[in-house]
Amino acid sequence: MSDVLIEKRDRLGLITLNRPKAINALNHPMALAITDALRAWAEDDEVRTVVVTGAGERGLCAGGDIVAIHADALALNDRSASSAKTGDAGADSPTGLFWRDEYILNALISRYSKPYVVIMDGIVMGGGVGLSGHGSHRVVTERSKVGMPEVGIGFIPDVGGTYLLARTPGEIGTHVALTTARMGAGDAIAAGFADYYVPSDDIPALLDALRTASADAAIAQFAKAAPESELLGQRDWIDACYSADTVEEIVARLQAYDAPEASKAASDLLAKSPVALKVTLRSLRAARELSSLEAVLNEEYRVSIASLGSHDLVEGIRAQVVDKDRNPQWRPASLAEVTDAQVAAYFAELGDKELGLATPEAEQ
Repeated sequence: MSDVLIEKRDRLGLITLNRPKAINALNHPMALAITDALRAWAEDDEVRTVVVTGAGERGLCAGGDIVAIHADALALNDRSASSAKTGDAGADSPTGLFWRDEYILNALISRYSKPYVVIMDGIVMGGGVGLSGHGSHRVVTERSKVGMPEVGIGFIPDVGGTYLLARTPGEIGTHVALTTARMGAGDAIAAGFADYYVPSDDIPALLDALRTASADAAIAQFAKAAPESELLGQRDWIDACYSADTVEEIVARLQAYDAPEASKAASDLLAKSPVALKVTLRSLRAARELSSLEAVLNEEYRVSIASLGSHDLVEGIRAQVVDKDRNPQWRPASLAEVTDAQVAAYFAELGDKELGLATPEAEQ
């Protein structure tokens, strides 16, 4: 059976990610199939609304296919080299080609001409955020767990994630990115990653209503008041600590702040890849200054390709997914050892291998 099911039901175009055993992890053929369906339905007068959902009970999408990414990273990586290689070799790898098409899909979703309803039930991580966070009607449930866990495997938030994270209230996005914190339904709505709260028991009825009713009318039948956001209630310490200019200063502020949540955040952060943390902070601050998702995706692609050749991505996936010893040996091992040059290498231009999405500001 196909990894993605594409069908029309009355006036609804339904896309179902269909890898439930892998929590619907996204691969290259799935991304291409979704893109083709969206482009076809944009010109199809029979389709009024598009819905994206996930098969199974565990979640919409756990992210990209990490096992495949690990194989490519191993092929590109020389473990004796520095943790941030320059060069564009990764752009021609299967993963680099997948990311290119995935980011093109993310941009298509953000400017889609018809209502794009996404059911963010259960786990929505990494690539799952790319499929959902840029949509017009984003629905979470009481089971939703939304996040960008990349720094935990030595990677950096991508799929337009830094665009969303940089636009949360205050510094909530910085906290989520650097600690890999999971957002529940209330947090996701408060942070701008979702729009509506619908209890999971009502999702089948919502999907049925969307076959004939407009997206706004159908969702209005089932939407309830969102749960309170715990992160919004912690903005005092989050904003005070994460507004610092460096990761080292963020850690120092967290450790000094008189709140158990801040102390835990410091511990969580310090367990992550030091170089990924520093690159992520720079990415977030850069994304805050860029005016369009396309511009952010163009820069994220450079960072992702550099990451693919890094020691820490290979080591992070090994420790968390392959060997599962949960004991990554990061290189460099501490924040103090990460140089400005190592961070800057992640943002090096790729020449003719750039993603090259046209930005609205450039078209004006």
